[in-house]
Parts: sequence; structure tokens; C-alpha cells
Amino acid sequence: MNYKKILVRYGDLTLKGRNKKVFVRQIVNLVEEKLEGTNATISYTHDRMYVDITNSNQDEVISRLKLVSGIHSFSLVVEAETKDDLEDVIYKATSLINEEIRGEKRFKVESKRTYKAFPYNSIEISQLVAKGVLKSCKNLHVDVHNPEVVLSVELQEEHTYLYLTEIQGLGGFPVGIAGKGILMLSGGIDSPVAGFLAMKQGIEIECLHFESTPLTSIESAQKVIDLVAKMAKYAPGSKIKIHFLPFKDIHQKLLECVPESYNITIMRRMMYRIAHKVAEKYGALCLINGESVGQVASQTLGSMVTINSVTNMPVLRPLVTYDKNDIIKISKMIDTYDISIKPFADCCTVYVPKSPAINPLIKKAEEYEARFDYETLINEAVENISTLVVTPSTNIDLSLFGFEVKEALANLK
Repeated sequence: MNYKKILVRYGDLTLKGRNKKVFVRQIVNLVEEKLEGTNATISYTHDRMYVDITNSNQDEVISRLKLVSGIHSFSLVVEAETKDDLEDVIYKATSLINEEIRGEKRFKVESKRTYKAFPYNSIEISQLVAKGVLKSCKNLHVDVHNPEVVLSVELQEEHTYLYLTEIQGLGGFPVGIAGKGILMLSGGIDSPVAGFLAMKQGIEIECLHFESTPLTSIESAQKVIDLVAKMAKYAPGSKIKIHFLPFKDIHQKLLECVPESYNITIMRRMMYRIAHKVAEKYGALCLINGESVGQVASQTLGSMVTINSVTNMPVLRPLVTYDKNDIIKISKMIDTYDISIKPFADCCTVYVPKSPAINPLIKKAEEYEARFDYETLINEAVENISTLVVTPSTNIDLSLFGFEVKEALANLK
């Protein structure tokens, strides 16, 4: 079938009230941006968007629409004129089915009437269209309970749209509508998925990576760039900033001054303090990470209380109730899994204690932290952040430019 139009349905933003138009405008902006260069054109109403693909590559437009959060679903549609006799609707529906459906099939019609002045209700429209289609399509027989083919009829005042399939979108809200968050990004499986889910709920992200080169390998930072390149295709402008924070000096002080059992706890407390400062510096409203309850020692509820106590900024944990299989499934869907499992450890995994504290106490953590001047180290680290803007086409090999991230990024420029 030579389709000329795609009908797009919005996601959760249909629940919005007076500010709904702000959400619609944001999703329109995102779609226009993602479809740039395809020759597709857009029109929209308060609850629908229409993409004219007359002069476009259909498959390319579909693949790009799948990158836009806020879209619930979309369909390739045939457009018919809305008239009381439904003659054009029946004619176009018959042509659609004859082109797309082969063999004997169980069939039903589902109708939605948004034009309430039309003389027939939705059930009557379905009955009339089905009756007209069955006259010409002898391979169909009606089965409203277990159909193999569902012809959907969406009747509006000027045009009626006919389609046989729905393609699922990302859902959620258009990215950027909820403000900005700082994603605490490691090179593992979880945090990229958390970032993707946050974007899907409307949050624009900037990434913060705690790098300890040369205590950790340059390849651990390389993983982060490669992960963000995969995530960037969902972002506004198809780009995401990574802030590389030099964590080596703090990391060394932790190893020198803190008992092994509390090392991860206090490391995470330092990271939260730093992330809070970075969020304030770059105008972010929240912190985001890939924690999931009970997955590791620092993610027990007791640990979370002690670690979280150093910041009053909202900390979002999109994966908090997910099990590992759920997380892996999403990581494969967004194409980050194979990068995440590359065997290059970051500062959270390279020196994992044999017996970490599962229920660390705030008082104990504060006692160990008093052994060194962490505030000065934190401020110096934040002042020496290196920032890189990453797009889906970013192709950088840090190992060619230096053994430390700051050196490599400086050489890149």
C-alpha cells in the first residue's frame, strides 16, 4: 500500500489539563527535529499529530518516530472523506484490505467518532463499514471476539482515517518538558537504562562520570562515551553532555583513611555531595542514578539512608523496583548492553571491599570522613571538570590521546 500519512497518538500527556498545549508543542518540536531531512511535514491538533510522508522514505520516518518520548503509538493510515453515506470510507477501506490482507481471515471493525455531529454513533459506523467491506472482500468473515484483522476507523469532521496496525511508541512525556537532571553515569548496565527511563518521563539529562584514571583504565571512560552516543538519539538535538569529574585524589584518600567495610558507603556519599554541586552549577533540578533496592551492598535501604543523607536534592531511581532481567531487557532494546558488559571497571567496582557494610550508620560515616579534608578535594574536583558533548555519530578513541581523561580530552581539542 502506498501510504501518504501517519497518524500519531500522544502518550500520558493526554491526561494533562490547561497546560496540555505546552506538552503538545514540546512533542511537536521533538518530532520536527527528529524528522529533519526526511521531507516529511507535520500538522497537529490537541490530541493527534499527522505526518505527511508523501515525499519521504516510510521506514526512515517510522524509525525516527520511535525515538520520540511522549508518543503512545502511531499508524500508517489511509485518508477518506467524511460524508454521511460513508461511501468514500467504505471504498478506501475495501482498497486497503484488498492490498494488505491475503487469505481467509476473521475480521472486525472498530470505530472512534470524534465528530459528534455525525449522524451515526461508533457502533453504527462499524456495522455499516463492515457490511460495505464484506460485499467486496469475500475472504473475510466477521468475528468480533477473536479477529485476525481489525480495521480501525477514526472519524473526524473533515477526514476519516483507516488503519490496520498500531506501532508502539516510547510513551511517557516529551523529553525536556520536566526540566534537567544530572545522571550519575557509570560504565555498567544500570545507569544508562536509568537515564533512558528518565528521558522517557520528560527529563533532559546531563551525565556525570567519576573518573579515576590512571587508577582506572582509560577504557572505562571510553565506555561512558560510547554509552552516551547510544542514548543521545533519544535526546533533544540528539546530543548529551558528559561531565568527567577527576575523582582520583578523593579515591586515594578514601583508600588511605577509611576502613574497607565503609569504603563504598563513603565513596557514594562523596559522589552525592559532588553531584549536588554539579547539579547546582549546571541548573539541574534532581540527581538520577541506576540504583535498585538490594542489588548490591550500597543499595540496601539502610545504605541508601546513610548515603542519601548528604544531599537534600531529589534523587530519582528509575530502576528501584526492577529486577536485573528487566534492566537487561531494556539495555538491549536501547543497544547499550554490549558496551556495558565490556570488562573495564570504573571507580565503583575496581576496589570493591570483601565485606562491605550492609547497614552503615551515618554517625560512623561522619566519623571516618572527619579524617581528611574532603570539602577542599570536592571543590577542586568540581572546578576541574572536563565536559564533552556527545551525539549518536561521536566516534572517539580516548586511548589514542592520553592515559588520563583530562589529558585525552585536552588533546582532542
